[in-house]
Amino acid sequence: MKKNIIAMNASIMIGLGSILAAPSVYAESISDLEKQKESIQEKRSGVESNISETEKKIDNLQDKQMTAEDQIAAIEAKIAESAKKIDAKNAEITQTKKEIEALKEEIKVLKERIAKRNEVLKERALSFQETGGDVNYLEVLFGSSSFGDLVDRVGAVATIAEADRDILKQHELDKKDLEEKQKAVETKLASLEVAKAELLEIQKQQKQQKQEKDALVKKLKQQTEKHEHEKMGLEEEKANLAAQEKAIKSAISLEHQRLAELEAARKKAAAEAKKRAEQEAAQAAAQAAAQAASQASESKKQSTSSGYSAKSNSSSSSSPVSSNVSQAPAVSSGTFTRPSAGYVSSTMGERWNKQHAGIDIAASGTVPIVAAADGVVSRSYFSSSYGNVIFVTHSIGGQQWTTVYAHLSSRQASEGAVVAKGQQIGIMGNTGHSYGQHLHFELHKGPWNYSKSNAVNPLNYIPN
Repeated sequence: MKKNIIAMNASIMIGLGSILAAPSVYAESISDLEKQKESIQEKRSGVESNISETEKKIDNLQDKQMTAEDQIAAIEAKIAESAKKIDAKNAEITQTKKEIEALKEEIKVLKERIAKRNEVLKERALSFQETGGDVNYLEVLFGSSSFGDLVDRVGAVATIAEADRDILKQHELDKKDLEEKQKAVETKLASLEVAKAELLEIQKQQKQQKQEKDALVKKLKQQTEKHEHEKMGLEEEKANLAAQEKAIKSAISLEHQRLAELEAARKKAAAEAKKRAEQEAAQAAAQAAAQAASQASESKKQSTSSGYSAKSNSSSSSSPVSSNVSQAPAVSSGTFTRPSAGYVSSTMGERWNKQHAGIDIAASGTVPIVAAADGVVSRSYFSSSYGNVIFVTHSIGGQQWTTVYAHLSSRQASEGAVVAKGQQIGIMGNTGHSYGQHLHFELHKGPWNYSKSNAVNPLNYIPN
């Protein structure tokens, strides 16, 4: 019984038919499996190299991001410093404006003083015009009654003249002081406004630099996230390739066991045939009489009938117990069978601006999911996108295939399990990134990879 199961498993792994085929055929199949294993190992090496390159890109982007963030911190410090300087200039401007207001009061007083002086000077000028100017002073002098009175009048005239000169001098000084004060505060205010404008321009440039650095950091983060997503996909591909390599090794091991069993069975059959031939020859030589020949013939008939019955019973006992597929579609005769009942709700192609790498089969209730072909479960796990998912590796006619069964509510086949075409491996569900109960089914001609470049349209291979 154990030998029959090993032979059946080996047949499942490579899909080559009866165990009575010629050994050379299986040797070629092992060679094909070895080539597939080498191909997977090369792809794993390439994926590992891509992961290493992606990690370098991520490190480089993170270094640039850190540098940009340091530059942003420095710019922010400069912006804060500029803000302090602007606040200081605003305070100076406010103070200067207060000084200007105070100066306006002084100017008002000065203007009043100047106005009064102007009135005095106007009166003096009018008096000069009416009396002829200096003649008034002569009349004052010549009109003196005595020398003493003359001296007094000369002193008075000198005092008046001096007063006029002082008024004019003070008038000029006040006007000059007024002009200087006005010019000084106006110059100071203009200087402060220029300084403030310069600081505002510097701050504007600094804010522009910060915006540019913020945009750079955002871009670097997006690129980093993209490469990290690619890395995750590559690591997923690496894990799948490792699982497929393990499945291929298991197939090779089972095939070697099957060949060993086949060779042992062939040798045993040859030895038994030789032994029977020798016994029959000896029996034929010893029996010369017709009665003995008749008895020998009758014994041979009984032996043949008994052998047929044993063979029939052995075949019956070794038949595998079929899985419960009452709700599953009938197993088709083609290379791949339909993996579940239901209708095709979404085909392969562009969907939501992304490539839909398989088909969706939807149905309600408890719907069994079956293996589309003989193979080995290379992965059985929960994925954030696929949900409960099973990957099965197949080797059919020297070609490696991979089938993917996603969004299952439960998985009934573990990694390394040998599954037969039509064997139930799970139940249809709505796990992972899914909207409504359905099976997402992918078919890859070769190993599964992150870009899904090996995906083919399942509708071209399974019954509709």
